[in-house]
Amino acid sequence: MAENITLEVVTPEKALISEEAEIVVAPGTLGEFGVLIGHTPFLTSLKTGIIHYKDASGAERYVFVSGGFVEALPNKVTVLAESAERMRDIDTERAKAAMERAQKRLESEDKDVDFTRAKAALERSMYRLKLAGTR
Repeated sequence: MAENITLEVVTPEKALISEEAEIVVAPGTLGEFGVLIGHTPFLTSLKTGIIHYKDASGAERYVFVSGGFVEALPNKVTVLAESAERMRDIDTERAKAAMERAQKRLESEDKDVDFTRAKAALERSMYRLKLAGTR
């Protein structure tokens, strides 16, 4: 059996994940990337999206992340995310309500609406709903 890499996902509020993984795939701002044991060290920014990884038993796991940074070392991946949620912790009703609010702001003709912020809120809610398996 191959050696595993340690995955840590941390937000300003809590340490969400600290476990062994066979592979970690994350949404970098320059594109999705994967990390296996022995990877060349690097640091990159993270965009809103879904991290997926295989845990030590080979089971697929998924985590929603919104922004932040990833540090990859030969034996460890550390994700410092602005926010993160495991698939099982996503509140679909809250995500649907956030999506509806963002859509209304984007459709608004009010010139005081912050469209960049509304677009980011829409993107976050869509990824949460995608991960939760609903739309």
